[in-house]
Amino acid sequence: MPYVNVKITRDGATEQQKADVIKGMTDVLVKVLGKNPASTFVVIEEVDMEAWGVGGEPVKAIRARAAKKG
Repeated sequence: MPYVNVKITRDGATEQQKADVIKGMTDVLVKVLGKNPASTFVVIEEVDMEAWGVGGEPVKAIRARAAKKG
């Protein structure tokens, strides 16, 4: 009974995109490990950009800086 926890920033992933991620992750476990899709759990957790950091900075600050440049 696989359990996959996918964490993404809360910045606009659509319901369809989330459904596609759930399907894709399930398909990988079925194809690669032979798991039963009926007992494969995929959970998507959305994290505020202020609570997700990379390289010592919140993602929100990194993206704001990138938006100013581009």
